[in-house]
Amino acid sequence: MIGKITALIFSLGINLIISGCQSKNEIVNIPTIQIATVLSSTIPATIQFMETQNVTEVPVQETIIPVTPDLPEILDVVQFPDTRSYAWQLYAGGFSEPIGMTSIYNNGNILYILEQPGIIKVIQEGIVLEQPFLDIRDRVGDNQNEQGLLGIALDPNYLENQEFYLNYTNNSGDTTISRFQANEDLLTADINSEQIILSVDQPYANHNGGNLAFGPDNYLYIGLGDGGSGGDPDGNAQNLESLLGKMLRIAVTNQEFYAIPSDNPYVGGGGRAEIWASGLRNPWRYSFDKSTGALFIADVGQGEWEEINFLPFPLTPGLNFGWDYREGSHPFQGTPPPGLTFIEPVTEYDHSQGCSVTGGYVYRGLALPDWNGVYFFADYCNGKVWGLLPGDNDTWNSRLLFETNENISSFGEDTFGDLYLISHGGSIYKLESLGLAWSYLPFILN
Repeated sequence: MIGKITALIFSLGINLIISGCQSKNEIVNIPTIQIATVLSSTIPATIQFMETQNVTEVPVQETIIPVTPDLPEILDVVQFPDTRSYAWQLYAGGFSEPIGMTSIYNNGNILYILEQPGIIKVIQEGIVLEQPFLDIRDRVGDNQNEQGLLGIALDPNYLENQEFYLNYTNNSGDTTISRFQANEDLLTADINSEQIILSVDQPYANHNGGNLAFGPDNYLYIGLGDGGSGGDPDGNAQNLESLLGKMLRIAVTNQEFYAIPSDNPYVGGGGRAEIWASGLRNPWRYSFDKSTGALFIADVGQGEWEEINFLPFPLTPGLNFGWDYREGSHPFQGTPPPGLTFIEPVTEYDHSQGCSVTGGYVYRGLALPDWNGVYFFADYCNGKVWGLLPGDNDTWNSRLLFETNENISSFGEDTFGDLYLISHGGSIYKLESLGLAWSYLPFILN
């Protein structure tokens, strides 16, 4: 009960703080390029927009320069806590290939759980509802390998406009980014509301990426893999005319389709305007630190190395993470042209310790302050969970924290900052302290 009261106070505080921060954002008038196809608004949702779209100019859009949230001051820890005092406790089960989640607080804690075959389930105050939030299995292609329903992001104004975005592979195996509308109860969504805003051809069935996340600038970041197979045979990750192997950044809120932020690196030419960063193999889960605005990207390796990349706030556009010239910090194939600079990972591990990295979150809850500032990540193949903390002189410290028997497909965080672990086998776990129960034991015995 104490934890729930604390969490509620924290949630209300965050809402007040964030609403206050919006008025502090600095506004400048900078032209924005609109990407739009001239189509009737009555076109059925089954129509697919192709990757190449007509470009038309639209009125100037104001660009918001973001500020980091002014969250309650909780000092980041400088060392990892004793993991024996914590455990991943079963929160809910019975899911079919869960692969992601997001959450809101609306008369209770609500989690949206993605199932890879194409269903979104709802957990309300710890109870799995019988009625799904959305079922688009008819539109999601065969989810063998790495395809399926892969990502979800709620619009920053979701509680007001009920808009959310999905990333899935369609019946042709191609990436589809769509906008949907939730119903007023926020427990179900309108299946007929789909508006496809971007499609990207996928040459192979793997390395689809799939994550979606809104950054501190309120733009939508879309992580796309290199197109699949092995070794990036089509050279997509370093090809700035291809959206594959990239992090895209687009404006979607209050847009008919989407717009290009004016400070994207290739707005003036030299590459696709949607591209924000390049040189990624398969960015399987990335997240923004809700306290600092920093970005963590877990990029799945080829045959030897798994990596975690870090970008501090304010985020720099136009960076190159090195694939396929490099796998992690190690040469892979080819000779990069002179002058090409790569961002090195802040930590990596070889395949003696795992085979496929799963990115997570920086812990920012109030319930477990000993974890504040720790970034969690895992390996899908062996269920190991590591933590990452900044050290001295721009170094990072990584430590193995937990060993599970789960195929960890993703992590999740709720509006209170509590952390969840998603097992592809069908269960959701929550990181909890074991100390509270032990602290009450003397009173129980007396």
